[in-house]
Amino acid sequence: MTLENPQESRREWLKKAFEYHAEFNKRSDVPIAIGMQFWTHENHAIELSRPDMIESRMKYIHENPVRAGIVEMEEDYLYSSARNYSGLKGLIDVDYW
Repeated sequence: MTLENPQESRREWLKKAFEYHAEFNKRSDVPIAIGMQFWTHENHAIELSRPDMIESRMKYIHENPVRAGIVEMEEDYLYSSARNYSGLKGLIDVDYW
């Protein structure tokens, strides 16, 4: 694990980040078991109840590597199911909805 590896150059920086988020959430009554937190609690879950909602969210997710400047086209990102939906072979099979 990164935090237990003394050779890891980001060890202290990561530890401080995890401790900061744990401390922040202590103030909001969120229980933190070990005094460190990896994930933030800032998600906004919504129910995808209609096909157009599912399509909209999938498009948003598929566009993330393009917005990040990693690839020029959604289907160029090897780890994206956008490849499957554009007719290319993806890393895993996709059940189309």
